[in-house]
Amino acid sequence: MTEFVLALSAFMVAHLVPALPGVRARLVATAGRTAYLAVYSILSLVLLGWIVVAAGRADVVELWAPAAWQWLAPVVAMPISLALIFTGLVEPNPLSISLLQGERPAAVIAITRHPLPWGFLIWALAHVPPNGRLVPLILFGSMAALAAAGLPLLDRKARARLGEAEWRRLNLGASSIPFAAMLAGRARLRPTPAFAAALLASLAFYAWFLLAGHAWLIGPDPWSGLRAFFG
Repeated sequence: MTEFVLALSAFMVAHLVPALPGVRARLVATAGRTAYLAVYSILSLVLLGWIVVAAGRADVVELWAPAAWQWLAPVVAMPISLALIFTGLVEPNPLSISLLQGERPAAVIAITRHPLPWGFLIWALAHVPPNGRLVPLILFGSMAALAAAGLPLLDRKARARLGEAEWRRLNLGASSIPFAAMLAGRARLRPTPAFAAALLASLAFYAWFLLAGHAWLIGPDPWSGLRAFFG
C-alpha cells in the first residue's frame, strides 16, 4: 500500500504543481511549449505506469463483491471517453487543453469546451463499479476528483488569458457539460477531417483495448467479463 500511495501522490503533485498560478507559464517560457508538453506527457505516462504496477502489488481489501453487470459501465462509457480524449488532443482549442494551438476552437467544442478533462472524468467514474476493492477505488476516485477540479480551473485560466469579452465570444456555441449546448440549440457539430480521423482512431483503439490491449497491459480482461454477462 505504501508504494501505491507514493506513486499516486507523485502523479497528483506532477499535475497539481503546474496548475499553480504562473508555474506553467514559466515552465513553457523556459523550455518552450513543445518541449514542455513532451516532457509532461512522458512524465505522466511513467507515473501512471508506476501507479498500475504499485496497485498490483498492494494488499487486496474487498469492498463489494464483483458482479457481471458491472463490466457494462466501462464497456459502454469508454468509447465516449476515448472519443473525447482523441478529438480533444488533435483539434485546436483555446478554451481548454489541446496539443495544437489556434485562435478559434474546432468542432469538438460543440460537444464540450473541455473534451480532454471530461474524457478522463468519464474514464475514471466508469471504472469504479467493476473494481470493488480499496486501492482501485482510491485510484479512480482520485483521478475523477482531479479531472473534475480541473474544469473550473481551466475556465479561469482561459478567461485570464483571452480576456472576458473574447472568452464569451468563443464560448457562445459551447458548454462545459457535454452535449448541453447542442441540446439547447446553441451549437451544432460540424466535423472536420481531423475530428473524423481522431474519432475513427479512438474507435479502433477502443476495439483493440477491449479485445486484447486491456488484458495485455493492465491484467483484467473486460471481454471475458462481458461474455460472462451475456452468457
